[in-house]
Amino acid sequence: MPRIRILPALLLLSAIFAPASQAQLGKNILIPAGSEVDRQINAINAADPAQKLQLIDEFSKAHPDDDYRIVADEQYVNYYINAKQYDKAFGYGDKLFALDPDNFQNALNMIRAANEKGDIEKLFAYGEKATSIIQAYQESAPPAGTDAESWERGKAERLAAQKDNIDYVHQSLVSAAYNTKDPAKKAAYFRRIAKMYVGTSEETQALAMAAFAYQQAQDRVKMQAAAGAVIAKDPDNIGMLLLLADDYSEKGEQLDKAEAYAKKALSLADSAKKPEGVADDQWKQETSVQKGLALSALGQISIAKKLNTQAVDYLTRAAPLLKSNAVSYARNQYRLGFAYVNLKKNAEAKQAFTDAASVDSPYKGPAQQKLTEIGNAKPAPRKKAS
Repeated sequence: MPRIRILPALLLLSAIFAPASQAQLGKNILIPAGSEVDRQINAINAADPAQKLQLIDEFSKAHPDDDYRIVADEQYVNYYINAKQYDKAFGYGDKLFALDPDNFQNALNMIRAANEKGDIEKLFAYGEKATSIIQAYQESAPPAGTDAESWERGKAERLAAQKDNIDYVHQSLVSAAYNTKDPAKKAAYFRRIAKMYVGTSEETQALAMAAFAYQQAQDRVKMQAAAGAVIAKDPDNIGMLLLLADDYSEKGEQLDKAEAYAKKALSLADSAKKPEGVADDQWKQETSVQKGLALSALGQISIAKKLNTQAVDYLTRAAPLLKSNAVSYARNQYRLGFAYVNLKKNAEAKQAFTDAASVDSPYKGPAQQKLTEIGNAKPAPRKKAS
């Protein structure tokens, strides 16, 4: 990423006659080549770290009020980031924003410093600043006397030149949120990302990640709200269809909606497009688990509706598809055991509970308890012959 935005004298004329869009992501400070200011900046850039700060201090004192104050603060920011004195870098970055609120490069530097320090709160604060700068620029109208077509063309070129930096901001935010251990905080961070990218695919992806994090945090209300928001924007989102189908079926609520979601996810799984960079074997396993989860949810719904024969069919079909996911497989077999118990098929129920207990999961203990209950159950008395 470029460090500071200085136009030497050789570019002075082109800068004066450039489209106005070229000056919207922060002020362009023009420094004539060969001037005293140019000499001072070159000396700062050439100095070793021991001398650099003194030269920046001298330059700053020489320019307390003019636009070169911006150049001085940029130099301070870069110096303190390189020295890993991040709090001082943040201080000068905030001073720079006060002088130049649309300075996108300063936002990038602050994000870099927050990343290096591991300060997620500052990362998100400066990430919000960076995205607001870009969004304001995207929505900006042409200044008086500027041709609208030329303005829009210039904006598109400028934004295209910033693509890698814009991606860096987004990737930094997503990575920080994803690596947050506390699920409630993780969800909150993804919700903040969603608010930064309203109306884009990034918003939908962030809401989906928030929904999964809320599930981990056992916050059903917020999980359902986030997942529902994703489905409203992306009705064919298999992950969210399965999340809600699973949640409703497990709780025995909104069974008709859960059934519709599960059946839709099942129908979409076979035709889902493999994302770039995902290996064929990995994708096959993912789609297998998705179909298995849909069938298992349908099995649980059938149990709740007292359609136990249908439940056995769904759950039996789901079992081989879920083998790669121990928890989902164990839960499926635990459900299958109950379906067989309801059908008074104890031998089949025993096998299903044995399968559930055979893998390390939260269902191991409950499945072993059901096996004990079946083993202790007294056989029904035979009717006497008349």
